[in-house]
Amino acid sequence: VTHLSGKVQTVLGRLSPDELGITLPHEHFLIDIRNYFEEPAVIGDLALAYQPIALENLDWVRHHPLQSKTNMVLDDEREAIEEALVFGLAGGQTIVDCSERNHKRDPRALMRISKSTGLNVVMGTGYYVWPSHGPDMDNKSEDEIYQEFVQDIVEGVDGTGIKAGIIGEIGISSPMHPNEEKTLRAGARAQKSTGAAIYIHSPRDEKDPLKVVNLLTNLGADPQHIVMCDVDRTLLTHERRLELAKTGCFLEWDHFGQLDYYFRPEIDMPNDRYRVRDIIELAQAGYLSQVLMSHDICQKVMRRKYGGHGYAHILQYIVPVMRAKGMRNEEINTILIENPKRLLTGI
Repeated sequence: VTHLSGKVQTVLGRLSPDELGITLPHEHFLIDIRNYFEEPAVIGDLALAYQPIALENLDWVRHHPLQSKTNMVLDDEREAIEEALVFGLAGGQTIVDCSERNHKRDPRALMRISKSTGLNVVMGTGYYVWPSHGPDMDNKSEDEIYQEFVQDIVEGVDGTGIKAGIIGEIGISSPMHPNEEKTLRAGARAQKSTGAAIYIHSPRDEKDPLKVVNLLTNLGADPQHIVMCDVDRTLLTHERRLELAKTGCFLEWDHFGQLDYYFRPEIDMPNDRYRVRDIIELAQAGYLSQVLMSHDICQKVMRRKYGGHGYAHILQYIVPVMRAKGMRNEEINTILIENPKRLLTGI
């Protein structure tokens, strides 16, 4: 029996899994990714980099998401509440906030958002990809990182008493950095102690997600409580997705609403229709119970206020596409309700 056995841990306390309802397993309410800001190389774009988002520059910001400084931070609590309420009004009940230690995670704010919206909010603990790590990471031992993860889940974050409910998202690069491997090993140990699911920010080389899951399972992690995020920008063939699904882990399509992958122009990231098609293909191969869907909203231009799709996009616009493509309500509920419920319930 672990700390979370049979329960789901939210920022307001533990819940019975049946209380989760329709769940977005991978989002961000508040996040700061400005450490990745790249000042534009040409003078004509320099002013755009520091402007507030408006209709006139929206297209530029979408195509240069890491060159618009204002785009790279979600720090308005009231805005987060308003955006989340749209998901609630569409029938949603639970959101997992995957912001962790490198993203200026704010447990008290997440608690206020949960209370204000009536939504269940699950908080993460972890470290993102190595460029976002602090200068002390080289000197941290695997054991120290393990203790941090366990403390966040068992006692609460930074003395607030507000507890994380997942381990992640843990950032992994291609190739894996030694400090990332440390966090991965610590995460596998923390899962065994706490029962919490592990979320992996997918490495970009299509061969690497399988290696990461195999490493975790070799360390004793439960594949049915491992999520490989970003499948729709990394595993671009059915064969690669099938290979990963055979491990028993969850595959998360979490770029719904994104039309393109502007970070890497060479990648043919599918649009929403192709995402649904790929999910159906995996379901027909027998892996419906390992599929997750979300939006990974982490920039202003993804929010409705700034002309984006927002947290209700899947419920409003993708569920009808799933039905049109022949999916039954029972199958849709498996993805939106049952799969996140199994994932988030402590081992």
